[in-house]
Amino acid sequence: MAPRSTDKKTVSCPVEITLKVMAGRWKVLIIQQLLAQPKRFNQLQRELPGITHRTLTKQLREMEAQQMLIRHDYHEIPPRVEYRLSALGHSLKSVLNAMHDWAVQYGAQII
Repeated sequence: MAPRSTDKKTVSCPVEITLKVMAGRWKVLIIQQLLAQPKRFNQLQRELPGITHRTLTKQLREMEAQQMLIRHDYHEIPPRVEYRLSALGHSLKSVLNAMHDWAVQYGAQII
């Protein structure tokens, strides 16, 4: 019997999970912005030059589904929605710091 499409893909290396969570150009930058403080959608878009409204919406939805961030709707008029990292999202801080340190030490050799 063939595996059903709803079966989770097996992972050969735990690093794959981390890479999947942080995949793409924007997720790491979004996490970096939200590490400092919660932000509204337009704040994020201003602080991430080049990201489109559609892409930011998609990335935020994916990160919310992964439980990396929390979307708080204040139910006000005009609408006010704020995004903040969950505890799980904050746990990536040390990973990002390690990536930063590596880039500072070795980045010049690559670029």
